[in-house]
Amino acid sequence: MAKMLIFGMGYAAGHLAERLRARGWDVIGTTRDGRGGSLAFADDRAVIDALGSATHILSSVPPAEGTDPVLARYGQALAVAPASWIGYLSSTGVYGDTGGAWTDESAPVKGRRPDRNAADAAWAGLRSDARIFRLPGIYGPGRSILDRIRDGRAHRIDLPGQIFSRVHVEDITSGLLLSFKGPAGIYNLADDEPCHQNRLVEWGCAMLGAPLPPLQALEAAGLSPAAHAFYAENRRVANGRAKRLLGWMPRYPSFREGLAACR
Repeated sequence: MAKMLIFGMGYAAGHLAERLRARGWDVIGTTRDGRGGSLAFADDRAVIDALGSATHILSSVPPAEGTDPVLARYGQALAVAPASWIGYLSSTGVYGDTGGAWTDESAPVKGRRPDRNAADAAWAGLRSDARIFRLPGIYGPGRSILDRIRDGRAHRIDLPGQIFSRVHVEDITSGLLLSFKGPAGIYNLADDEPCHQNRLVEWGCAMLGAPLPPLQALEAAGLSPAAHAFYAENRRVANGRAKRLLGWMPRYPSFREGLAACR
């Protein structure tokens, strides 16, 4: 039986787990406390045993406190694990600010977070069969601009020319599934239509019949440090490699189709 071990059962990884279980896979994940039938991340014996029997291994755990916790604890075991497929969910943030230019997998890694850059490189160098998936802003049911509009947390920021890419969670899942039979390497999984965040807010407000938030200067919006940093970068993420080598085509090529599926 195919068996997937997932480090970090977060939003995207959880969607993959649901799809695999529906196909009859044995899926086990790690969480900090081992709730819900998962393994406790720090249970070395149980995790090492799972590494020894998994046919596929995925990490969705981001770096923390300057290091990748999965590699720090289990890197040696991962390097020799018998799994035929190993993947890591990284971020297109490793590309840094490109001034709105199109960016593919050949672009230099120069993101503002050294720990994220280092984790991306470490996973890519861990094994010759590793797949690295660089993801932009992830959205989907329960986690989209529609939810922020309903909660009064949506903002329109006065930054003309600011462009972002995003990807629906189901398109991440389809890319991962296709990669099981595709070549190893680095893949951007992003939609076909990067755009300003304000377009999502305006489209979402029209869908919900909600009033538009006021247009604000970045410094006046009262954003969290993470949200503020979001606007410090400007890039368009190219997805051609995944299309060519994996046969991947996003089901939701733009925010319009994606948000319609989130209502």
